[in-house]
Amino acid sequence: MKKQLAFALLLVLSLIMSALAQGGNGGGTTSTDTPSSGLAIGSTINDFELSDVSGHKHTLASLKGQKGTVLIFISVQCPVSNAYNERMEQLYQDYNARGINVVGINANATETADQAKHHAEEHHLTFTILKDKNNKVTDMLGATNTPEAFLFDANNKLVYRGRIDNSRSGDTISSSDLRDAIDAMLAGRAVARSYVRAFGCTIKRSSGQ
Repeated sequence: MKKQLAFALLLVLSLIMSALAQGGNGGGTTSTDTPSSGLAIGSTINDFELSDVSGHKHTLASLKGQKGTVLIFISVQCPVSNAYNERMEQLYQDYNARGINVVGINANATETADQAKHHAEEHHLTFTILKDKNNKVTDMLGATNTPEAFLFDANNKLVYRGRIDNSRSGDTISSSDLRDAIDAMLAGRAVARSYVRAFGCTIKRSSGQ
């Protein structure tokens, strides 16, 4: 009887630990593994040029922050991405003065630049939003979801990729993965978790992708 009780307790403990590892709010799986595709952690991104939602061209070099850059793949229609609108804008406001620039990228073939521009105005997104019409940058990075974040240091080296935090709704956030990574980078520390799988809507690539 005692052995059965001990086994049951161990099983319950195992299930609890597994649930905690999932991030608590259905927000993707915490992982120390490297991503299966795209730019590897520690690799340097090549410079690129894309137009913003108003048609003005920008290179990464022209947009990068003095101390680092965050690229976030966002969407007009994705409810998960939209749930992060305020958090993404706050991220930009909090870190821009500290030398980190936040740049949005809309890579959905189903969403036009005009729609993305109107969406940004409606939701008061003041950071630059680029339109990746042919998924050039999307494929280079291996981005799959909206929202999905990529953090680069001052030398354009990828130091974190994945989710912004572990809460779809913004309630009871218990793991602010992107902010933790930025804070560690700014403090000169190694990023503890450089990859945490993103969750959200699948990026709708252009025809042939």
